[in-house]
Amino acid sequence: MEAPRSIAIIMDGNRRFAKEILKRPAEEGHEFGVKKARELLEWADEVGIKCITAYALSIENMNSRPKKELDRLYEYLDKEMDKILEDDHKVHETETRMRFLGRLELLPEHIQRKMKEIEERTKNYNKHFLNMAIAYGGQQEIVDAMRKVGIKLEEGSIEVKQIDKSLVSENMYLEESNYPDLIIRTGGERRLSNFLLWEAAYSELAFTDERWPEFKKETFLKIIDDYKKRERRFGK
Repeated sequence: MEAPRSIAIIMDGNRRFAKEILKRPAEEGHEFGVKKARELLEWADEVGIKCITAYALSIENMNSRPKKELDRLYEYLDKEMDKILEDDHKVHETETRMRFLGRLELLPEHIQRKMKEIEERTKNYNKHFLNMAIAYGGQQEIVDAMRKVGIKLEEGSIEVKQIDKSLVSENMYLEESNYPDLIIRTGGERRLSNFLLWEAAYSELAFTDERWPEFKKETFLKIIDDYKKRERRFGK
């Protein structure tokens, strides 16, 4: 089997990396996580992966993490978006379309504005795709899709009998063409943690104990090689 066209990654372990390895406050781990994300984009490009969907911040995290930590994460995110808005950023060199997935209205307004500007600036790119799941939850995504379908029912533009898998997919955050062939989770946990629950129905899964800032190119390539050896049956 060829390398996956689309992968998703749960970038777990930033906080533990800061506390256990650096002996520093947990929130400082996110800075190293951002740097690792840049490396991943380069690795993926080298093996021909066209689409990455990255789990950056869950709704559950937003409700449970200290304000100080969230503010620091927003600070790193804000700086990274400023870099993306520069014309010489890797996103523009590789013609990467960027989208932000989640309940973005929960984020600070200045973050929302920059996200919209980035999406507008990159909307015509189609060589690569980068989706950032932030203020995201898989169950919440399904609820939001159902609300969209409900509105169409109220308007009379569809009938109940027209509700099927394709209609639901059309109303999810992530475009069906970008559903992940492979989902990678770092940090030692073996679960999806409310990530892409609809889209992951037939995704292959891979886990590593390396915390996200420790994630090595060698480990990534081994995961891709293992994927190539698998046989995807899609329930057949």
